[in-house]
Amino acid sequence: MSIRPILQSRVATPAVEGAGVHLHRAFGFQDPTELDPFLLFDDFRNERPADYLRGFPWHPHRGIETITYVLAGTVEHGDSLGNRGSLGAGDVQWMTAGSGIMHQEMPRGNASGQMHGFQLWANLPSSLKMTAPRYQDVKSAEIPEVIDDDGTVVRVVVGSFWGKTGPVDGIAADPQYLDIYVPPGRRKSFRVDTYRRAFAYVFDGSGRFADASAPEGVRLEKEVLGREVNIRDMSGNRTLIRFGTGDEVTVQAGEQGVRFLLISGAPIEEPVAWHGPIVMNTKAELMQAMSDLRNGTFIRPAH
Repeated sequence: MSIRPILQSRVATPAVEGAGVHLHRAFGFQDPTELDPFLLFDDFRNERPADYLRGFPWHPHRGIETITYVLAGTVEHGDSLGNRGSLGAGDVQWMTAGSGIMHQEMPRGNASGQMHGFQLWANLPSSLKMTAPRYQDVKSAEIPEVIDDDGTVVRVVVGSFWGKTGPVDGIAADPQYLDIYVPPGRRKSFRVDTYRRAFAYVFDGSGRFADASAPEGVRLEKEVLGREVNIRDMSGNRTLIRFGTGDEVTVQAGEQGVRFLLISGAPIEEPVAWHGPIVMNTKAELMQAMSDLRNGTFIRPAH
C-alpha cells in the first residue's frame, strides 16, 4: 500500500449564491483540472434562516451532474421536467443535467433553524454532455452504513466500500463518496483506487492525515499546514485536503474524533468551457447553450 501525498490543505471560503444563500466553497470556478472530474464543492451549513431561506430559484444546468447530500434540515426541489421532492437529513440526490434542465432548490431548516448539506458538481464527458436528464433521489435508510470493530462508521453514499455498495448507479465519473467518522484517538486507513483523483473534506472534530512525503513514523505527528486538520466545532473551519496519487488515505482522529467526506473519481481529462452551471467542452458549445437559453430551446424534447 502507498499513502497518498497531501498536495494541498485549505479552508473553504465564504460565498453567497442563489438568491442570497450564505455558504462556504471548498473549490470551484478556478482550475477545472485540479480535481477532475469534480468541478465544485459547496458546504451550505447555517443556523440563521435569513441566510438560506431565499434558496436557489430557477436556474439552468447542462453538461454536468450535481450531487446534493443533506445532513440537517430539508431541501425542497423541482425541475422543468415536472419532478418534485424533498431531501431530508441523510438523503442524497444525484441529478444528471445532461442536455439541459431548469432546476430550483429551496433549503428549509430543522426545528432549531439549522441547515447543513453539501453540493458537489461532477463533469460529464463529451459523449454524455447531451444525454437525457435524470434524477436519482435516495432516502437515508437506503444508504448502507458499515461500523467497524473500533467504532469507525462509514456511510457508502456512492460506490463500493468494505463490502457495501451505495444505491446510486450509472454515474459517468465512476465516483466513490464516503461519509466517515473515526472515533477519538483511532488511526484508520481507507483504500482509494489509484486511478482516482481524491479529496477529503473535514467538517467535524479534528484529525491528522498522513503524508507520504514525511518519513515513516512521523507522518501523523507533523503539525504544519497541509499535514494537520483541526476543526474546533460546528461553526469552525471547514477544511479541504487534496491528495496526490496512491492507494490509501490514513487519518489519526483527535480528542473528539473526526468526521469527513472522502470523495474520489476517475478523471475525464477533456477540455472545459465553463459558465456558471453550464459546462461544455468548447467555447462554441457554450455559446450554443447560451443561445438555446435565449431562444427557449435549452430543454430538449424527450425521445
